[in-house]
Amino acid sequence: MKSIKPFLTYSQQIQHLSQNKGLIINDLSSAQDALENISYYALIGGYKDLFYDRMTRTYKAGTTFDDILLLYNFDDALRDLVFKYIRIIEQEMRSHISYHFCEMYSNKQSEYLNPLNYYNTKHSKSSIPKLISILNYTANNDLEHEYIVYQRKTYGNVPLYAVMKTLTLGQTSKMYSLLSPSLKSRISKHFSGVSQLDLTMHLRLLTHFRNVCAHNERLFSYKDRYDIPDTVLHKKLNIPMRGQQYVVGKKDMFSVVISFRYLLSDNDFFTFKKALNALIQKTVKGSPNLSEQLLLDSMGFPSNWKMITRYKK
Repeated sequence: MKSIKPFLTYSQQIQHLSQNKGLIINDLSSAQDALENISYYALIGGYKDLFYDRMTRTYKAGTTFDDILLLYNFDDALRDLVFKYIRIIEQEMRSHISYHFCEMYSNKQSEYLNPLNYYNTKHSKSSIPKLISILNYTANNDLEHEYIVYQRKTYGNVPLYAVMKTLTLGQTSKMYSLLSPSLKSRISKHFSGVSQLDLTMHLRLLTHFRNVCAHNERLFSYKDRYDIPDTVLHKKLNIPMRGQQYVVGKKDMFSVVISFRYLLSDNDFFTFKKALNALIQKTVKGSPNLSEQLLLDSMGFPSNWKMITRYKK
């Protein structure tokens, strides 16, 4: 095992970056402020890769501390942007699930607490009791949400639309996956070009990216362990393949853009795309050491990514 790295003061961290790693630091005071507020691990460890030569273990010639800070700030703004639009999808899924479930059964809490109203398979038999346990606790024991307590005390019944507001995207996604095929079909029809299985895969990936955003982890180069489905857009954008697999747009940041294209309204997606492009352009203009192509490659974006709105889904 490698020896434990010694503790370094902020001034020693700056000295290490400058003298040992070749990083140009023009403003020592502002650099120390950044290290104090963000931490060496989160800032340098998280955002050096695009500027770092792993062969020499030093920074590429001309790289400045401000370059790394610029990339950090880009990712921070990207998290806010992505999180905003994932929440739109999250709310829409809550609405669709509660509406169609109650349409098929009723708005009595006994219906969503009934395991017979879920699709019981060998893969779901352990998940259904876990979901019902969460729903049951909210309906009968939750004291944190005033609207839940009000429904319980006033009507002796907490309708599903109220319970859905308390669920995370992961729980909402899991609930959708456990519904009957006919219910999932009704819900998936709200999204053009998306099948029942496609929607499950999109939601699973977006749940993981949402968690990255919520926990302030590095987003722009994050790759999930799960894929989104192959789509018409992969083909129309001529995304290259390795064997039978698309090399980008499956589990990276561009896969989120593709999911957004299918799950957001056209107006919301166009607004998102405009904001994303503006953020990319602002970032690359702020550093001579960060090209647009380098940034796009790190996110899994093809060079023609902006053509995504030219094609029908």
